[in-house]
Amino acid sequence: MSGFKWNRKWFAAMLVVMVIMGATVSGQAQAGRRRRRESNANRQARIARSIEDTYSHRWELAGGGGYLRFRTGQYNQRSNEITWETSATYNLNPKWSVFGDIRGMYGNAKINNQINFPVAINGVYRPLITNYTFMVGPQYRFYAKQKFSASAHIIGGLDLGNYDGGTKGISATTLGLWATSNRPVVSAGFNLDYNLYPNLALRLTPTYVGTMFRGINPSTGQADGNLQNNIGVNGAIVFRFGRIRK
Repeated sequence: MSGFKWNRKWFAAMLVVMVIMGATVSGQAQAGRRRRRESNANRQARIARSIEDTYSHRWELAGGGGYLRFRTGQYNQRSNEITWETSATYNLNPKWSVFGDIRGMYGNAKINNQINFPVAINGVYRPLITNYTFMVGPQYRFYAKQKFSASAHIIGGLDLGNYDGGTKGISATTLGLWATSNRPVVSAGFNLDYNLYPNLALRLTPTYVGTMFRGINPSTGQADGNLQNNIGVNGAIVFRFGRIRK
């Protein structure tokens, strides 16, 4: 009997130890889950503060350069233009803003000799052309995360086109280029921002530029031209400052 009692006591003791160990392990697991929940909550709160800090700025200034594929005349091939761009954004709220943009575009026109004349006149093959655009319009930010944001804008204004600067005294329209003039211009694009800090970002902007220059039809001698569809891309550094008042 004494042996049986001793075994029973031993079994009871082991059972108590197992219960205590199980409770300890369970407590540690619950504590770990609580720490993970608190860690996730802290992380989410930190991300939320960063997002609010980033997109509560009133102003954004950006500057950079890029590339535009541009039609220089009604019957000419498209030419490659190097561009610079500077823009200012006035944020009405974290989503809507007023977007203003100034660009300079420089390239060499590709003269279509077969349509305009049999040989190049005075050796003018690829005259320099320049465009300067001044545009403004609405912008909407449709995606805003801690590191990335995306906005869409539609802007319009004036294009100052100079097509006579590199023609050696020959009229631009004689070469099949657009007439040097100031004409309406429209543009649509997406500003894709990668945030280095809440107040500093890198921007990539695929862009469409619609110009409305006119030239002279070599067959009829009459003015012609329509909406010219040009596509390009710009890159810029963005600096944010000021705060939207709540």
